Amino acid sequence: MPYKTVCILLIFFCFCVNKKHSTTPVAETTIVIDLQPFVGITAAQVDYVFAGLKKNYPFISINKPIALPTTAYYAARNRYRADSLINFLRSRTEAGHKTIGLTNKDISTTKAGVADWGVMGLGFCPGNACIASTYRFTKKEINGQLFKVAIHELGHTFGLPHCPVKYCFMRDAEGGNPTNEEKEFCTKCKFFLVSKGWVLTKD
Repeated sequence: MPYKTVCILLIFFCFCVNKKHSTTPVAETTIVIDLQPFVGITAAQVDYVFAGLKKNYPFISINKPIALPTTAYYAARNRYRADSLINFLRSRTEAGHKTIGLTNKDISTTKAGVADWGVMGLGFCPGNACIASTYRFTKKEINGQLFKVAIHELGHTFGLPHCPVKYCFMRDAEGGNPTNEEKEFCTKCKFFLVSKGWVLTKD
């Protein structure tokens, strides 16, 4: 067999072997995450979330603050419907982007047979928009808790469901606030997000 043919076959064989045994997920099309502050959330809180997300996902931007849409207001409970806020954000989200709204107002959704269930955040799985609220956070740890809820809801938009691992950012809150027990994404959730272009750090 000619020397040139042998070389070509060897290169092809090596390529196939490397591809078959690769354990590193390949990133898909780049998505830009837009932080959308609503009037009332502080600039310091927005900056904290931005810095935390930037360590884990490189393509982040911050929009100018806007007013909460009156169409999402639920007067009976003096709160805002999270699903309506997401629909509002979706209508403003460009192709190739995902938007996370940040607010200090009380938000709610329909859950477990309860028509108006108060939540810390909500994100469709998958989707292009989500929302996080500081209303139910511990004042002393508000920044860290906002970051954890924000990264959790963004995980949903990228396609991650709730996770049974208690320290994972994707665990289900189950009506409480377990954010102080959450430390990072578990190995399985990390692998999934890295395939979507995430970097991921513990900090």
